[in-house]
Amino acid sequence: MAEHGYDTGRLNLPFVGISSFGKRPICTDWDNIQADCAILGAPFDFGTQFRAGARFGPRAIREASTLFSFGHAGAYDHEDDVTYLPGSVSIVDMGDADIVHTDTMTSHANIEFGVRKILAAGALPVVLGGDHSVNIPCINAFSDEEPFHLVQIDAHLDFVDVRHGVKFGHGNPMRRASEKDYVTGLSQFGIRNVSSTARDGYEDARKAGSDIQSVRQFRAIGAREMAKRVPEGQRVYVTIDIDGFDPSIAAGTGTPSHGGFLYYEVMEFLQELTKRNPIVGIDLVEVAPDYDHSGSTSTLAAQVLLNFLGYIFHARGHK
Repeated sequence: MAEHGYDTGRLNLPFVGISSFGKRPICTDWDNIQADCAILGAPFDFGTQFRAGARFGPRAIREASTLFSFGHAGAYDHEDDVTYLPGSVSIVDMGDADIVHTDTMTSHANIEFGVRKILAAGALPVVLGGDHSVNIPCINAFSDEEPFHLVQIDAHLDFVDVRHGVKFGHGNPMRRASEKDYVTGLSQFGIRNVSSTARDGYEDARKAGSDIQSVRQFRAIGAREMAKRVPEGQRVYVTIDIDGFDPSIAAGTGTPSHGGFLYYEVMEFLQELTKRNPIVGIDLVEVAPDYDHSGSTSTLAAQVLLNFLGYIFHARGHK
């Protein structure tokens, strides 16, 4: 074997080996997380009101992410003239939180436990959903952390209070987050068409200080200007529902809604956001791979996350 260039060590093609996120090391000892970023799967979809299947999202995203693991360390972006995610950025995959079928509270508690372990280690938590209800335990896990602003990319407002006794389904997470004294505000972008929330929920969200913007409103001022609506300098947690994207590029989701974002709209927004705000946590939810046999929805999710992580750690000084 050659001793130089890209021919050193194993070729390790994307279709070879174990499908951890980005083919990063696996960490099963949650009391010994030594990394800048830790990936946690939350394969829970019992909060859905329509098409189930997001329980298979974490597995599909991990498999798709292997596409972006091939080659040398880091990813060179010729437009930015930056190599993102260089070898100085350590990422581990913790596997999945344990899910107990039909038991929302136990499953959510297990997700919260995993996120708390990541935070205790000083790493950036990235949670792969699962339906959007998994955001509730993710936000709960920050109860001992400094306050932060919540940015949501989504087709649906998810600000339902209680519906037929349900408080912790995938229509409730933004309402539950707004009730936390350590969540300083919400920016809800991409909201459109038939929503999960009735008019009173929108009124309640605005009374709570939420900034609600549709895709058309987003496009009217542009991605970078929209990022400036988020309070500059505040710590930010980002929750991304894959149905925030248009179903033409993200068909694999339980509640698709036409008129959604395209790839670069979201990425330009996230890139600007990382320049203005420290990112303290991420979840990406509602990938339901069985509704997209091409696999492009899972690929989109993996690509969004890896590029977003590249922006975050570049902003933190990893060159």
